[in-house]
Amino acid sequence: LGPSLLGKLMPGTFQYLFHSTDGTALMILSQIGLILLMFQIGLEFDFHHLSRPENKRTVVAVSWVGIALPFVLGLGLGYVARPVLAPDIHSIGFYLFMAVALSITAIPILGRIMIDYDLNRTRLGAITITAAAFDDVTGWVLLAVVSALTAAKFSGTAFAQQIALLLVYVAVSWWVVRPLLLKIIDRFQARGDGLSHGLMALILALIFVSGLITYKLGVFAIFGGFVLGVLLHDHAKFVAAWRERVVPVVTVFFLPIFFTFTGLRTNVGSLDSPALWFWCAMVIVAATAGKFIGCTGAARVCGLPWADSVCIGIMMNTRALMELVVVNVGFEMGVIPQSVFTMLVLMAIFSTVVTAPTLRYYLKRMGHIIPHRHD
Repeated sequence: LGPSLLGKLMPGTFQYLFHSTDGTALMILSQIGLILLMFQIGLEFDFHHLSRPENKRTVVAVSWVGIALPFVLGLGLGYVARPVLAPDIHSIGFYLFMAVALSITAIPILGRIMIDYDLNRTRLGAITITAAAFDDVTGWVLLAVVSALTAAKFSGTAFAQQIALLLVYVAVSWWVVRPLLLKIIDRFQARGDGLSHGLMALILALIFVSGLITYKLGVFAIFGGFVLGVLLHDHAKFVAAWRERVVPVVTVFFLPIFFTFTGLRTNVGSLDSPALWFWCAMVIVAATAGKFIGCTGAARVCGLPWADSVCIGIMMNTRALMELVVVNVGFEMGVIPQSVFTMLVLMAIFSTVVTAPTLRYYLKRMGHIIPHRHD
């Protein structure tokens, strides 16, 4: 809650804890933790369900409709709200950033929730995380396009090259890097240690190299960690060793830093009137309803049962840090004001917080057994 709570109740303590020194180290540690988390999420998923044609069709439909409907609602809301909330800001930039902000789905938190509720190796989980991954890539492309338009430096050729290079990287990773990496891991593990220091060093280096590559290709660095995790997801011995040796460090040390850094960027004090809170509620409703109705409807049209479709709609509403990245870009470029920035952050928090309890309710209705630690 950062400046929104501790900063108000104990401003001196807040300043001493978080602003008495340079915050760069906290930012770097949070990003390292996020990349490692994405690698673990990639490790934990089984995508063999997607070989069935009906699953592929569902993934594409859920992803595209889950982007398109919130995007349209964001454009409409931006058009209506701009005269009140952002009269001095360029109209097209404001509309487009509102549209992109409402369209985002966050893979890291979604993946964490799905692992906690034992959905990661189910057909429902595979469809949802893959649709969210497509959403994530689409969202970053949209963000790049909107940012370029705002800066008046749009180049269609450059964006086509960006996507082409990303596809080449994924293809090379799967058909060239993956076979070599599996052989190397087998050679290390043939010596009797599931995750030796040498193997751990190699994997960590590759995780960050993959993150650097995707970052240079114009996609967020965490996508590189996810790609590398997917390459190794079916190596059961390695996954078990990584889960035992590394996952506790990421969960206990890095994740709290990641959430602390996120909280420090949130301040609800700028919403100081009933009218602003009304517009905040409108943003939350438009974002939540657009993503839920779009994804649920697409899944149902593709033949999934209502219960499964509703679960997909619930999970695809998770936004978290991905949303914060988008709104910070918009804020720094001057196309969204402070009040709208806060509204979008609150929307991200709301849509993320309500996901787990709502999903829990529907999973129980479906007869899905939830792990005992959550009872």
